[in-house]
Amino acid sequence: MTRVMAVFPLLLCFCISGCMVGPNFTRPEPAVPDTWVDANAESTTQPTVAEAALQEWWTVFNDAKLTALVQEAFQSNLDLQIATTRIRQARASRGIAVSGIGPTVDTSGSFRRTQADSGGSNSRSSTFSTYLAGFDAGWEIDIFGGVRRGIEAADAQLQAAVENRRNVLVTLAAEVARNYIELCTFQQRLAITSQNLTAQKHSAELTRRRFEGGFVSGLDVANANAQVATTEAQIPLLESNVRQTIYALSVLVGREPGALLLELSKTAVIPPVPPAIPTGVPSDLLRRRPDIRLAEADIHAATANIGVAEADLFPRVTISASVGWNADNASDLFSATSRFWSFGPSVSWNLFQTGRTLSDIELHKALQDESIIAYRQTVLTAIQEVENALIASTKEQEHYQSLQAAVIATRKAVELATALYTEGQTDFLDVLIAQRALFLSEDSLAQSNQVMAVELIALYKALGGGWRREEVVTSGEEK
Repeated sequence: MTRVMAVFPLLLCFCISGCMVGPNFTRPEPAVPDTWVDANAESTTQPTVAEAALQEWWTVFNDAKLTALVQEAFQSNLDLQIATTRIRQARASRGIAVSGIGPTVDTSGSFRRTQADSGGSNSRSSTFSTYLAGFDAGWEIDIFGGVRRGIEAADAQLQAAVENRRNVLVTLAAEVARNYIELCTFQQRLAITSQNLTAQKHSAELTRRRFEGGFVSGLDVANANAQVATTEAQIPLLESNVRQTIYALSVLVGREPGALLLELSKTAVIPPVPPAIPTGVPSDLLRRRPDIRLAEADIHAATANIGVAEADLFPRVTISASVGWNADNASDLFSATSRFWSFGPSVSWNLFQTGRTLSDIELHKALQDESIIAYRQTVLTAIQEVENALIASTKEQEHYQSLQAAVIATRKAVELATALYTEGQTDFLDVLIAQRALFLSEDSLAQSNQVMAVELIALYKALGGGWRREEVVTSGEEK
C-alpha cells in the first residue's frame, strides 16, 4: 500500500501530461513579395553570399579604423550591456517559472515552554516543554498545463531578450559606421574648404595688385574679399561638426566624449563605397532581422499567457505530505514513539472569481491580437526600409556620377576664367562665379559620397546585418 501511494502522483501526472489549456503557438506566415522592387537580378539570387556578408558587413569598406571602432563598441557599449543584463533577467524569470513544476519541501523546528494551572483555589501551576521538528512537502499537480504554459511564456520572453540584444548589435554597428563616415566627410569638406580658401585668397591678392595698378575698380577687390570671408565662415561650423561627431563615436564605444580626439582628429578619407551587395529575397528578412524575430517571440509569449490565464478557470490539485517528531523531552525527539506523518490531496477552486478570470483571459487575448498586429507592422516596416535603401542607393550613385562631371567642368572653368582675367579679357565676376561653383561642386561631391556610404549602411541595417548566432549570450532556447 505504501508503494502504491508513493507512485500514485507520478502515475497521475503521466496520465494527464497531454492536457494543456490555451491555444498552441503557430508561427506567423505574413505575405511578403517574391523580390525587391528596386533590386537587380544579381543581388536577389545570392542569399548565401548575403548571409556571410551581413555578419560583418562593415569590413566591405576596407577601413581598419572603422573595423576597430565597431569591435570596441561591441565590447564596451553601454546600451549593449543593458541588453545583456535583460537576458540575465529573462533567464532568471524562466528559472522562477520552472520551479513551479516541481514539489516544494520545507523544514521546521521549534521549542516551547508552557505553564498551565491545574484549577481550584489551591491550584498549583505546572510547566512543561514541547520539542517539534519535521518536514513539509507540497506538490501542485499541473493537471491543466497552466504551469507549463507559464514556462512556455518565459521561454518566449527569454528569446525576445536575446533578439533584443541582437537588434542592439544591428543598430550599434550601423550607428558607429554612420558616425565614422560623417566624421570622414566633415574632415574632407574641411580640407576642401581650406583648399578653396587658399585659391580665393590668391585671387583676392591678384585683384588687389591689379587695383593698385589701376586695371580694376575697388568693386572687384570688395567682391574678392567678401568671397574669402564667406568661405572662412564655413570653417568653424565644420570644425564643430568634426568635434561633435568624435564625441558621439566616443560614447558609442563606451568612453567619455573626448577619449578619441587624438586618435580621430587627423583628416581621413571617406572609405570607398563598394558595389551593389547581394540582398537575397524579402522572405530572408523573416529569419534574419532581430526585430521581426523579437516580434514573433512576443506573439509566442502572449499566446502562452492565454493558457496561464485559462488555467485559473479550473481547480488546483495539490499533494501534501509531512513527517515530524513531537516530544516533551529533547532526548525523546527522534524516537519512534514521537514520530508523526500525514499525506493526502487537496483541491482549491476559485468558483466565485470566474468573472475576473474571464476578463483576464480576454485581456491576454487582446494582448495576443496586439502582438500579431505589431508583428505585421514590423514586417511591413522592414520591407519598406530595404526598398528605401535600395532606391536611395541606386539614385545617389547616379547623382554622384553627375557631380563628378560637374567638378571636372568647374575646375576647367576656374582655370579659364582666371587666365582671362589675368590677361584683362574678362571681369572679376566671372572668376568669382567659377570659384564659387567649384567650391560648391566639390563640397557637394563629398556629401554625395557620404550619402552613398550611409545609404549602403542603411541597407545593411535594413537587411538585419551585424550579428552572429555564436555571439549571442546563450539562451538555451535559441532558434
